Amino acid sequence: MQSGWLLLGPLDWICYLNKQVKVKTGNDEEHRGWLLTVDPVSASVVLVNFGEVGGASVQVVMGHAVEEVEVLQEADEETAERLSAAFLPQQISFSPNELRRRKEMARRWLQKNHVPVDDNGEELKVAGVLTLMPPYMPEDCRSSNEIILDRIQKLLETNPEKLEDRPRHT
Repeated sequence: MQSGWLLLGPLDWICYLNKQVKVKTGNDEEHRGWLLTVDPVSASVVLVNFGEVGGASVQVVMGHAVEEVEVLQEADEETAERLSAAFLPQQISFSPNELRRRKEMARRWLQKNHVPVDDNGEELKVAGVLTLMPPYMPEDCRSSNEIILDRIQKLLETNPEKLEDRPRHT
């Protein structure tokens, strides 16, 4: 027999997001935390609990085990912000001089490998079909052509002047 949770769908589950919940499972177990997301295929629930000094613990409750989900509390603005930023990469800021240096290194490396590059303000336009955006790392490439995207990213990774993903201290 399926639980009520499994019979609900994504449109129902969305109302539980960013709320503190109590999840009841078989054997009278309870799991508490902030509901970050629900897997739309398995109905598994991802709960986050924040530590006192930062950091967070994550718990996944498998969808087939969920019997009931009860909302305990709505997230305040600070908690909602922490939840949305919990698993995003840290933002790294570079000085304008560092960004110019990184852009120039990437441009020189691509030109050295006979790849046409146009300077387009903050961005580099590569072969007319790819855009390389600050901070000019392989993952900063944007293109709808997956073959060119893959080749340019691999080429940037082989740059002997390897760009680091953190600001250089000079």
